[in-house]
Amino acid sequence: MSKQINSKEPFAMVIFGGAGDLAQRKLFPALYTLHRSGFLPDNFSVLGVGRSPRETEDYRQFLRNAITQFARTEVDNEEEWSSFAERFDYLSIDVTDAGTYDELERAVAEQEKQFSLPGNRLFYLAVAPKLFGVVAENLKAGGLTENNGWKRLVIEKPFGRDYLSAEALQEQINRSFPEEEVYRIDHYLGKEMVQNIEVLRFANSLFENLWNNRYISNVQITAAEIVGVENRASYYDSAGALRDMVQNHILQLLMMVAMEPPSHLNPEAIHDEKVKVLRSLRRYEEHDVSQYMVRGQYTGGFIDDKEVPPYLNEENVPEGSTNETFVAGKLYIDNFRWSGVPFYIRTGKRMAEKSTEVVIQFRDVPKHLYFNKDNNLGSNLLVIKINPEEGLALQMNAKKPGVANQVVPIMMDFCNNCGVDTPEAYESLIRDALEGDRTFFTNWEEVSLAWRFIDPIRQAWDQEGEETLAPYESGSYGPKEADALLDQDGFQWVSPYHPETEKKPVVRGQEISD
Repeated sequence: MSKQINSKEPFAMVIFGGAGDLAQRKLFPALYTLHRSGFLPDNFSVLGVGRSPRETEDYRQFLRNAITQFARTEVDNEEEWSSFAERFDYLSIDVTDAGTYDELERAVAEQEKQFSLPGNRLFYLAVAPKLFGVVAENLKAGGLTENNGWKRLVIEKPFGRDYLSAEALQEQINRSFPEEEVYRIDHYLGKEMVQNIEVLRFANSLFENLWNNRYISNVQITAAEIVGVENRASYYDSAGALRDMVQNHILQLLMMVAMEPPSHLNPEAIHDEKVKVLRSLRRYEEHDVSQYMVRGQYTGGFIDDKEVPPYLNEENVPEGSTNETFVAGKLYIDNFRWSGVPFYIRTGKRMAEKSTEVVIQFRDVPKHLYFNKDNNLGSNLLVIKINPEEGLALQMNAKKPGVANQVVPIMMDFCNNCGVDTPEAYESLIRDALEGDRTFFTNWEEVSLAWRFIDPIRQAWDQEGEETLAPYESGSYGPKEADALLDQDGFQWVSPYHPETEKKPVVRGQEISD
C-alpha cells in the first residue's frame, strides 16, 4: 500500500469517550502494543475527553488497568511504562457545549508544547453516534482544526440510521473535515484475514483465474455470534442485525470478495472497485424482500450447556419487540464476472458457535461421469476463516488410501494464528490512520450505497411487523427459513466449516435459479 506520511511522525491524539468501554477494551491496548512494537514515534500525546471528572493520576491508573486486562502485550518494564503513561492526560468537558472547546484547545496545545509536537492531530470519536456531527463542528468552532500539521477524524459505526440521516451527517462533518480527512472505522476491515483476501486474490493467478461465474457456483458469508444482546439493548433494539451487521461488516466482506482488480494498490483505486460492486448489487424493492431476505429472533435455549433467555426476556428489551437478531439473504451482483452467482449471507446472535467465514464453493464436476457417477462427489471449497480461527482451507477430492476408486474429501489447511499472536484489528486501523492510509476505512460512497441497498429491506420489515419474524432456538444455526433460501437452489450452508467432522461437505446442484 502507498503511504501518505511517515508512520513515525509525531502526533497528538484526542479521544472523545476517553474513559469509555471502547477506549478501555480496544484503543488503549492497541496504542500500547503499537508503542511496544515500535510503530509509534518517540514523541506523541493522548488526551482523553469525557464528562466525568478524573485526576491525571487516576486516569493513568485506569489506563494501566485496561492494558493489564485487555492488551496482548504485558507491562514488564516500569521505566518504559512510565515514559508511555506520562503522555496520557484527561480533560472533563461537555462535548456538546462549544464554549468548552477553548479549554480543550489549550490542553492540546500544552501537550504539543510539552512533547515538542508539530501540530499533527488525530481526533477519535468513541462516543454515541448522535454526537459525531456536534463534536466535528465544535472542533472547528474551538479552533482545534486550525493546526499547523495534518488533522484527521476517526469515527466509529454506525454512520447514520438510513441514507437520509447518513447524508445529513456527512454534510455536517464535511463543514469541518473534508472527506479525505474522515476515517470511518469498520473493525472487520482491520482483521488479518479480511486484509488477506486482497492478497489471496491478486497475488495468486490460480485463484484470480477461477474467480468468476464460470467456476464458482455460490459464495457464503457467515458472521455468527454466541452472545446475546448483553448490555447493548438500548442501541441494538433500535438497530437490529440488519443495521448493526449487514449494512457495514457483511457488505464490506462482500465487496472484498467480489471487487475487480484495482488499477493500483492505493486507497482511491481500491475504493473505486469496491464501490462498483455496490453499484452492481441488485437492489430489492419492498415487495421482493420476502423472496430474498429472512429475519429471525432468538428464543430460549442452551449455549455451552447453559440455559439462556429469549431475546424478549433480555434486560432493557421492550415488551413485544419485533427487532431481528438474525438476518440471512440471497444477494446478486449483476455484472459480467458474477452474473447468476448467489451470494448467501447470514449473521445472528445466540447461534451454535462463534464463527466468521467466507466460503467459495466451486462448481461440481460433470454429473454421471467418472468418479461422480452417483452424483455425490463433494464440492471443492475455499474457506477463508476470519474469526476466531484465522486461516485458509482448500477442500479437494482424492482417492482414499488402500481402497480402489473410493473418493474422499481432503483438506489443505493453513492456520494464520496458530502459535502466533496476530495483531488486533484496532492496532492495524489506528496505525493506518496515523499513516494517512484510508484503504481499510469506508469512504462516503460505500456508506451511501450500502444504505440505499438496506433501506427498502428495513422499510418492508418495519411495515410487516412480526409477520415475517422467524423464531430460532438459541444454540442453533438460525431459523429453518434461512436453510430454505439455499435449498431451493440445491445448496446447503457449509459454514461454520469443520473438516474433521464433515463426512461429505456436501452441496449438490449445478444449476442456479434466480
